[in-house]
Amino acid sequence: MTVARAGQSTLEAVKIALIANAGSGGSTDPDEVAAALTAQGARVQVFAIDECDRAKVRESGAERIVVCGGDGSIGFAAEIAAALDVPLAVIPAGTANDFARTQDIPLDDIPRACVLAACGTQLKRLDLGRLSNGSPFVNGANTGLSSHAARDAAVLKSALGPVAYGVGAARAAVKADPLRCKVTIDGREVFSDRTWQVLIAVTGGFGGGSGLFSADPQDGLLDVAVVPAGSRFGLARRAWGMRRGNLADQQDVIHSRGREILLELPPGTELNVDGEVIEAGRPERAVIEPGAFALVVG
Repeated sequence: MTVARAGQSTLEAVKIALIANAGSGGSTDPDEVAAALTAQGARVQVFAIDECDRAKVRESGAERIVVCGGDGSIGFAAEIAAALDVPLAVIPAGTANDFARTQDIPLDDIPRACVLAACGTQLKRLDLGRLSNGSPFVNGANTGLSSHAARDAAVLKSALGPVAYGVGAARAAVKADPLRCKVTIDGREVFSDRTWQVLIAVTGGFGGGSGLFSADPQDGLLDVAVVPAGSRFGLARRAWGMRRGNLADQQDVIHSRGREILLELPPGTELNVDGEVIEAGRPERAVIEPGAFALVVG
């Protein structure tokens, strides 16, 4: 069996570079995924994510990048796909799989996701976010309660799966304190006070189905929502807004969009970047790369 590469009229076996994160929450076997892609007529070379770089993928002659892992793996693969100007396909094998959820990629169905990854011809160009240290992100970079929640959830994922994010959020609501933050968007200061949470979004998905769904990953802008500090009892309303995706519509939430976001944060403040927790830069700068990569979609 052969497959058509996106944009080609002739049929031939597509060369796939499979970037696999065997340690992701789903613990999917990369060899099984490679076999499923090969069964669709693809020629597959497997790269472990911690041993992979752009040069190695380029040398493979890959015509399509397929990433198998969680949300934290996708930005890395998207960056390589963008640099090599080849499509990216996603096989969701993490705990939350928020990127796949927002882009209607098959969830909990690895065989169907493999068929789409190998044979899909419809492409959708998406924006890519980038932080001060160069790290790419596809969903969002958030600080405040979400970073506390992600850190608490990390130790619970293996036992609780996606429920770990809800437990982590509940713990953060009880023990975390607001942080002082200054937010500047495209050179304009929009907030300088204490905040429960700042969300910088591309797709806006995070936390196993929650999100900032006003974000559009094709508009060339980062969505920003700032939740001012207030009563801890009011956090239930915030959580409900994030679960429904309409947090930006709450009356006292500062919501804006821009191409460059600067966050001035206390030393040691952490960011939740596509589910991975890192220390924020001083200041932290987030920018958007419009239409950076092409995603294979159904």
